[in-house]
Amino acid sequence: MDSFWDFFWFTISFFLLMAYLVVLFQIIGDLFRDRETSGWKKAVWVFFLIVLPLLTSLVYLIARGQGMTERNIASVKAAQADTESYIRSVSAGAGSPADEIARAKSLLEAGVIDQAEFDALKAKALA
Repeated sequence: MDSFWDFFWFTISFFLLMAYLVVLFQIIGDLFRDRETSGWKKAVWVFFLIVLPLLTSLVYLIARGQGMTERNIASVKAAQADTESYIRSVSAGAGSPADEIARAKSLLEAGVIDQAEFDALKAKALA
């Protein structure tokens, strides 16, 4: 780089390239997340994203931007619900020591485990 302006324009160009790539990957991700669009329509969108990238990106964002937002929100809500479900299932498995001992006692009374296994479970719960 010979001058400040070369560096300046390189920086601007690099920023615009990265911004375009972010938009492109968002569009492609949304396109393949959409279950209502047929495979042929998806192929046409991808073809035009390759042939006329800037124009196709603008058309996609204008024509399908609202649906893109709705699909993104639905995806985030589904991920949040899955996370909360997982947290509930993990925390339900790890009860208090009294719950663990009571569960082990019921297994002992049912004859599923013997006294040595009950003592081991009790020691583990109290540890």
